[in-house]
Amino acid sequence: MHVKNYPRLIQARLEETLDDTPVVLLHGPRQCGKTTLAQKIGAQRGYTYFSFDDANLVAAVEADPIGFIDRLNGKVILDEVQHVPELFSAIKQSVDQNRSPGRFLLTGSANVLLLPKLSDSLAGRIEVVQLRPLSRCEIECSGAGLIQSLFDNHHRIDIQPKLGDHLMTQVVEGGYPEPLHRPTAQRKRRWYTNYINTLIQRDIRDLARISNLDVLPKLLELTAAQSAHLLNMSKIAAPFQLSRQTVASYFALLEQMFLLELLPAWHHNRGKRLIKTPKVHISDTGLATALLGVTTEQLQRDRAMFGHLLEGFIYNELRRQAGWYDGDVRFYHYRDKDQYEVDIVLERSGGGIVGIEVKAAATVNASDFKGLKRLRSVCGDAWCSGVLFYDGTTPLPFDDSLIALPIRRLWQGTTEHHGE
Repeated sequence: MHVKNYPRLIQARLEETLDDTPVVLLHGPRQCGKTTLAQKIGAQRGYTYFSFDDANLVAAVEADPIGFIDRLNGKVILDEVQHVPELFSAIKQSVDQNRSPGRFLLTGSANVLLLPKLSDSLAGRIEVVQLRPLSRCEIECSGAGLIQSLFDNHHRIDIQPKLGDHLMTQVVEGGYPEPLHRPTAQRKRRWYTNYINTLIQRDIRDLARISNLDVLPKLLELTAAQSAHLLNMSKIAAPFQLSRQTVASYFALLEQMFLLELLPAWHHNRGKRLIKTPKVHISDTGLATALLGVTTEQLQRDRAMFGHLLEGFIYNELRRQAGWYDGDVRFYHYRDKDQYEVDIVLERSGGGIVGIEVKAAATVNASDFKGLKRLRSVCGDAWCSGVLFYDGTTPLPFDDSLIALPIRRLWQGTTEHHGE
């Protein structure tokens, strides 16, 4: 099966980084497209490629990491470098002798920055670029997304058809390149099942010597059921005959593999009555629906589940767009003790806050903005705009900084590709 070579909008940022940094780490979940992107850039720039999925190469490098690095000629791609943490000190030694930019392009399917050997040895010599699964912008080749417009509070008013049931299909498909091309929902789901099994049996087994590997798929499934909820570790840990501390360490391991992520609570000195608990998100809704065994037909019947998965879908789309946005954007959620909440909060370095609410319906009214209004009152001058994404046809301004936008607009909003 031929898998389409999608444009990756983060490519320009990755190339800029290679132009001025000796070691660049491209990391993200397995099968999200890191090797494809690295090899594309490598072919254009004359890199030699090595994959540490090759057990023989791993054994040789483990035996003599310094010798391996010393024998390299020119610029190299070292793929899946989490398998050989012994290399990091050898790379440091080599870079200290020759700090030419772009010498090493590393890829990793685990957050190797959490490994002490790497964080100690390559500090100041490495820049990290995170690749996520495909955004809808990349799947549809529809521009660079909406983040700049959100901070500018500038939206064109026009009518587009609503997504309807097609939105559920997009949520279930997710953004991993390969299953997008499988002909049926069943075949797509089979890919995700095999993906989880392979990760647990190979990558996680290598990364952490844990005895209860069979716990991890169930743990991930229980987390998927909590996606877009406040994290309740006690509820996740309840079915297992393991300590809460052990389950929390397994949870952190799944986070290290980029399978899930925590969305911290936004807080401010003026907001003394804020809830500090993070939300949890599975890193791709195709993965989440496969873990839950959910089909588009089930989502049509279970609107509450669809609402939570849709929130995760929009959160993931915004995270992916932020990867190539020129400004540094941090992500949060907002909830206070009066039960006002905002699903997603974007805060830009240098100032500027955007609130995002998600609604799975085609109608919207003023009461849907009460959380955004509360957040605006707390933010003061830092406030840029509040957006309610809904499955309608028309942008609907509710005042000068609050607007309801069709969900489709998130990836069909603008062709601009710039930041602050």
